[in-house]
Amino acid sequence: MSSAPAILRPVHWLAGALLMLSLCHAGSALSAGNGKESLDDQIQSLKKDVIALNRDLFVLEEDLLYPASTQVAVFVSLDVGKFFNLDSVQLKIDNKLVSSYLYTPREVQALQRGGVQRLYMGNLKAGSHELVAIYTGKGPHGRDYRRGANLTVEKGLGARYVELKIVDNPASEQPDFSIRQWD
Repeated sequence: MSSAPAILRPVHWLAGALLMLSLCHAGSALSAGNGKESLDDQIQSLKKDVIALNRDLFVLEEDLLYPASTQVAVFVSLDVGKFFNLDSVQLKIDNKLVSSYLYTPREVQALQRGGVQRLYMGNLKAGSHELVAIYTGKGPHGRDYRRGANLTVEKGLGARYVELKIVDNPASEQPDFSIRQWD
């Protein structure tokens, strides 16, 4: 039994059938003695076709699993360095844990250099939903730090994008944790 959702099984079957047809076509061209293309050129052409097919299938799968009308994506960004060193983030939506991520030092460095990480992507029905983010790490003076932030999101039609942002606050010498929606 396949681990793919039932809606994607025909897509996976179609991809497999197209791949088999491509392989059969390449094999018949080789056996026919077509001297116009070398074997390496045919293999490279076949690889390009498979990569293009895989990209198209990925886009189709994203559209099927996360339709724009119900899609919610949550991102993490940092603008810290002195007052907080991120270890992990947990995300709850409507009091249900939907994502938990433990960061490596390299990932934290990438976020500190301006990177943004997609923490969660899923579907929500229209209406009001509560997002709660719990951050753990090392705070000022090397103390263990665990803080939370929450936001009530009104999900309507169309995709909703949310950013979990951690910023140094020099005035209080503490990190600020916020959640904001992108319009």
